[in-house]
Amino acid sequence: MENCIFCKIVKGDIPSYKVYEDEAVYAFLDITQVTEGHTLVIPKKHVKDIFEYDEDLASNLFARVPKIARALEKTFPEMAGLNLVNNNKELAYQSVFHSHLHLIPRYSKQDQFSLTFGETTKKYTTEEMAEMAQAINEQVMAND
Repeated sequence: MENCIFCKIVKGDIPSYKVYEDEAVYAFLDITQVTEGHTLVIPKKHVKDIFEYDEDLASNLFARVPKIARALEKTFPEMAGLNLVNNNKELAYQSVFHSHLHLIPRYSKQDQFSLTFGETTKKYTTEEMAEMAQAINEQVMAND
C-alpha cells in the first residue's frame, strides 16, 4: 500500500529498529516504547486488520510470535510477563491500519502499561450464552 507507514518500513523507505525478519514477517521496536522492548510484529503483506488474514498469513505471523517473545525474555531477564495486544478497527484503538501485534514486556504493576477489563453491566443467562456460542460456531463452520 502506497501511503502505509508499515509498508514503507518493510521496504526500507523509513528506518526502523528491526529485531526480526523473514520472507513473511517483520518485527521492530515500537517508536513509542510503552515499556522497554515493546515490539511490533507485522505481516510483510499489507492487510488492514485480522479480518483480512487468510490461514497461511495467520500461520506465518503467529508462528513467529513465541520465538520473538522468548528473545525478549532472554534480552530482558527482569521481565516478569508479556502482553500480546492486537487492536482491530478504530473503535478497538487501531491507529495504524496495517495489521500488527504489540509484544509489550511487563516488569512490574507500576510500569507504564495497563490493560484492565471492567465488569460487564449485562449478565448473560446460560441459555443466552449457549445461543451466542452456537451462532458464532455456525459462522466459523460456514467459513471453512
